[in-house]
Amino acid sequence: MDMKYRALTALLWGSVASASVLAFAQQAPTGSPAGPAPMADNTKVNVRDKSHDGLTAFDQPNDAADLKLAADARKAIVDDKSLSTMAHNVKLVAVNGAVTLRGPVHSDAEKAKVGQIVAKVGGVAKVDNQIDVKNQ
Repeated sequence: MDMKYRALTALLWGSVASASVLAFAQQAPTGSPAGPAPMADNTKVNVRDKSHDGLTAFDQPNDAADLKLAADARKAIVDDKSLSTMAHNVKLVAVNGAVTLRGPVHSDAEKAKVGQIVAKVGGVAKVDNQIDVKNQ
């Protein structure tokens, strides 16, 4: 009987602990408004990217020269620590010496700087800077 009592007690406390964890996890974090967080809205970007006017990652050729150019351009961008993480993550596609840049950055100055950095990379013949400035 003593073993059954211990097993039931352990089961009961385990259930209480599980219910407490679930209830706590569903509460809004401290300092945030009650209710669900707003959904991310990428509608404008998605509509733009559905058009076939600009290059996407699917257009990146797999030949060695284009892959090296893309890697060199990415390294040059990431090596500039004055750029934001957003700028470090712009999309780039390299095709026959032409590099297309897309994605958001924080300012016009950052957009220009990313374009200038890529233009200085050896092997880049042309830069198509389609970067968007966030909040504009």
